[in-house]
Amino acid sequence: MRKKILVTGGAGFVGSHLCERLLNEGNEVYALDNFFTGNKENVVHLLDNPYFELIRHDVTMPFYIETDEIYNLASPASPVHYQHNAIKTVKTAVMGAINMLGLAKRKNAKILQASTSEVYGDPHVHPQPESYWGHVNPIGVRSCYDEGKRVAETLFMDYHRQNNVRIKIVRIFNTYGPRMHPNDGRVVSNFIVQALQNKDITIYGDGTQTRSFQYVDDLVDGMIRLMNNTPDNFVGPVNIGNPGEFTMLELAEKVLKLTGSKSKLSFLPLPSDDPLQRKPDIALAKEKLGWEPKINLEEGLIKTINYFKTVV
Repeated sequence: MRKKILVTGGAGFVGSHLCERLLNEGNEVYALDNFFTGNKENVVHLLDNPYFELIRHDVTMPFYIETDEIYNLASPASPVHYQHNAIKTVKTAVMGAINMLGLAKRKNAKILQASTSEVYGDPHVHPQPESYWGHVNPIGVRSCYDEGKRVAETLFMDYHRQNNVRIKIVRIFNTYGPRMHPNDGRVVSNFIVQALQNKDITIYGDGTQTRSFQYVDDLVDGMIRLMNNTPDNFVGPVNIGNPGEFTMLELAEKVLKLTGSKSKLSFLPLPSDDPLQRKPDIALAKEKLGWEPKINLEEGLIKTINYFKTVV
């Protein structure tokens, strides 16, 4: 029996990989996207599949469709894009959640919210477990995204408690891979594009701040495992990320080595509200989903660099 699955943000970086995997598993997939940061190129190879449909639509407006499952990924996800129109970012997070939860309620569909490690803000607890409430600036330049995603989690839990909507919440940590936007301002794509063009690699701060990077295939696997996890009484939130921790300097050195670039390092001031540490505690994902990342940083970077060689 084919499941009818709606993926909002389906033409985005992560959404397109998710659509591909769901189709390969024999489902009927509807990708919804307003193409603010999504790109038709990401799913053009799927358009000939009779069980795939691409729909131009903005989740801030109501949407009606027959569906069994919803993956709510619609949102700009890099600081460059979500700060471009901060009010629109908040609307996408909050009104998008309300519209998709309403659809799930009407259709008795199961719905997964793609939340983010940004709900932890600049954390005082390291690594970050799901029980940590976070340290977030509610009035900063990143608040549109951080607080928008936090409110979306609130809405999901309230629809679950009040209306018995079957929900799942995943908190996504830094993810990279093919189909990332070359200009999205995120560190992996920045470093790779700069290295391939032999431009200076820009490091904010002194480069000692750390991040954990997971390859997109690992994330997609974790999301599908959470959606399919039974019994439905485990709703999350659950961290999906790679606990391997690297400084920005270590990442830059790896990218330089793998690209053979002649780029030099250039240091710039640290942006406002930029977290100094970010690392997931994935004990819950291991226990409940039997999930942990399989692809190490070097292997994932090679695949990502090969993709960027075709687009920059």
